[in-house]
Amino acid sequence: MSAVAHTPASRLAGAVFGLLSRCSLRVLQRAGAFAGRRMHAWSGKFRREFDANLKRAVPDADAALIDAAAASAGRVVFELPWVWMRPREEVLARVTAVTGWENVEALHAKGRGVVLLTPHMGAFEVAAQLIGSRLPITVLYREPRQAWLGPLMARGRDGGGVSLAAADGGGVRRLLRTLRDGGLVGILPDQVPANGEGVWADFFGRPAYTMTLAARLTEHAEGPLMVFAERLPDGQGFHLHFLPPEVPVTGDTRARVEAINRSVEALVRRYPDQYIWGYKRYKCPPGVQRPAL
Repeated sequence: MSAVAHTPASRLAGAVFGLLSRCSLRVLQRAGAFAGRRMHAWSGKFRREFDANLKRAVPDADAALIDAAAASAGRVVFELPWVWMRPREEVLARVTAVTGWENVEALHAKGRGVVLLTPHMGAFEVAAQLIGSRLPITVLYREPRQAWLGPLMARGRDGGGVSLAAADGGGVRRLLRTLRDGGLVGILPDQVPANGEGVWADFFGRPAYTMTLAARLTEHAEGPLMVFAERLPDGQGFHLHFLPPEVPVTGDTRARVEAINRSVEALVRRYPDQYIWGYKRYKCPPGVQRPAL
């Protein structure tokens, strides 16, 4: 990965993140839960979109589930300084359980490469760190909209067996080379792509512009596997899950896109409080035509 330019804003953010990272994981997650609940209570626009997305997936969602999901959304943000800035061995020490790693090993042993799909749920930033500590992995990396966040994100994600591939043509070619060499690649399958990089596909009963890259990568690999870093209560750590997809990812690109969406849905329904419902999954990228209803 090329060097990341540091700006005064990024240096200030780095100092703030450094200070926050000195707090315990429990303190940061409790602060995040408070902030998530306040955001949900105070912002009508955020609350309406958040609740609508959640209830689309879980129609009978009650106030307790909505509250838990709002708290979880805050934890995602507030735990970042700890996940990105603390020594990696300390972060990995808080992974208290791993389920399904044998699935990764079995696919990797076939020598064709493995695609690992990590949706926007739980402590997904921890997942790549754990995988990289066991087997090298190349992860797709998209520059954040806030430029000041770039150096922090690069520092938190790169290294320790994790390599970053930019979300551009060169990065895609690097992912394909990794698979051809029998390696592991990681990607967020519910990341909204840019114009021309996706198709409209059903996601919890509503059309969502869905990337085709994850589907195309599976054509060159074994698997894929779903990856979920479950956040345990009150700072107790994380439980990593490596699961076969709910629906076999086969056929043409469209069929694979649909299968991946069904598998993400199944995983989210199992842990609805840990999906980031505030993520604008249904946005329409510039230049993309919405499907006719």
